[in-house]
Amino acid sequence: MALNKKKIRPSLKDIAERVGVTKMTVSRFLSNPELVSEKTRIKIAQAVEDTGYIHNRAPAMLSKASSKAIGILLPSLSNQVFANFTQGIESITNVRGYEVLISHFGYDLEVEERKIASLLSYNVDGLILTGTNHTPRTLKMLKTVGIPVVETMELCKDPIDMNVGLDHEFAAYTATMEMVKSGKQQIAYFGARLDSRTKLRMKGYDKAIVECGLKKNHFLTHKHSTFTLGRELLSRALDECSDLDGILCTNDDIAVGTIFACNERSISIPETICIIGYNALDIGQAVSPRLTSIYTPRYEIGETSASILLDAIEGKRDTKKIYDLGFNIKKGDSF
Repeated sequence: MALNKKKIRPSLKDIAERVGVTKMTVSRFLSNPELVSEKTRIKIAQAVEDTGYIHNRAPAMLSKASSKAIGILLPSLSNQVFANFTQGIESITNVRGYEVLISHFGYDLEVEERKIASLLSYNVDGLILTGTNHTPRTLKMLKTVGIPVVETMELCKDPIDMNVGLDHEFAAYTATMEMVKSGKQQIAYFGARLDSRTKLRMKGYDKAIVECGLKKNHFLTHKHSTFTLGRELLSRALDECSDLDGILCTNDDIAVGTIFACNERSISIPETICIIGYNALDIGQAVSPRLTSIYTPRYEIGETSASILLDAIEGKRDTKKIYDLGFNIKKGDSF
């Protein structure tokens, strides 16, 4: 679904005429639904849903003007990956005179939907989304407003508009194959939160393991990633797989925690167990042994996302839709 230009949004008047009530009644419903009769509430709510109406909090005089602001949806405020990503965005927006409105959705697509509706109500000129999975209503809203949108951090074949990221499946596949080539036979995958990127990495791990005729060893949790989680997952893995000799972690927090836990148990790294992390954060270079990790270009993803978004907003849209910024394995001493 390509978005080419900002569209005229359904107005309060459009909803009122569709339902057969006054604009005041619709406005009253939007501010306090309980003040409207149940029968009318149902009709207005359906009209809002059918048209993709988005409440406009911007002053009327600005409703058709550029806000010189973009919205960013972040799944986490504590993850350094998204701090680097946002820094990349602001390296572009600061120079080009745009403001950034940041909203946090905690990996919850229903929350993302509400946060996008809120950002759109302030008439932002474009959006940067950190993912490629969205609710049907989110997709409908974005189609209604028609502003430029960049989906980031992962790749998809059919983006809403534009897409910047890397191939997480291939990155995990590559790292797993490197461990197999080094002679490792009992390799585990440590995953947390089970968001889309964790699942893509697990898919890449699975592909490599199956191709090599080895056994898949998944150690997963819905908990958010922490250093201590590495200890928990290692304990589970050693209980179920006594000859464990390799671990691919979905991120560096878990990988660093796993290194700490191995050191506590006097398990030699990489001789007995090798460990590869994901994202190549600085913390991985501060531990002993230094962590081998898959480098992800999150700052560059932010830069590229902001550049193509602002170009599209300013009518300088490129014909290119998908930008794969790649990855590499940053060598340490854990593999």
